[in-house]
Amino acid sequence: MQFLTATGVLAVLTVVPGPDMAVVTRRAVASGRRDGLRTVGGITAGLLVWGVLAVAGLAAVLAASATAYTVVKLAGAAYLVLLGVQALLQSRRHRSPSPATAPAPPRGSPWRTGLVSNVLNPKIAVFYTGLLPALAPAGLPPHSGMALLVLVHAVLTALWLGGYVLLLSRARGFFEKPAVRRALDRATGTVLIGFGLKVATTQP
Repeated sequence: MQFLTATGVLAVLTVVPGPDMAVVTRRAVASGRRDGLRTVGGITAGLLVWGVLAVAGLAAVLAASATAYTVVKLAGAAYLVLLGVQALLQSRRHRSPSPATAPAPPRGSPWRTGLVSNVLNPKIAVFYTGLLPALAPAGLPPHSGMALLVLVHAVLTALWLGGYVLLLSRARGFFEKPAVRRALDRATGTVLIGFGLKVATTQP
């Protein structure tokens, strides 16, 4: 029962829109299903990185250190703002693309984009070190219980965002219309910049 409760809490937290969904949206619409799924893979890998650090106790050090937290926080905020600015520039660069001058896909590896955006999110360190120990099943050793919940969270994230990418890919023809692409680039760019500013101003 405790494990099911923990899984339910993780599921609710997984479906709440955040920077990961904005990053995945832009990649999936601009580059297609394959790059969208690769971005999801990078995000999932980022969760596993934080999970290893949490189980090893290193994430707790980051969460407790104001200086370390601030460094990671500002780096993550800057990265999200950069992605947002790129999306806004993309919307202005292709005002009326023809088939011969279709918008170029976002630069960089989609897997790396997902990984970096997640690894530079210190809120995950706070979440994993603050909430997971309380949710871990009582019948398991603390580290094993936390590791199990990290894996559950990673699987839920991969399934949720992967399904979201598949849904977007079905409607890609609509999103490829010039006016829609411009509006989406502006919307996702604004959202990413907003998330970046939010990350920069939040406290542990």
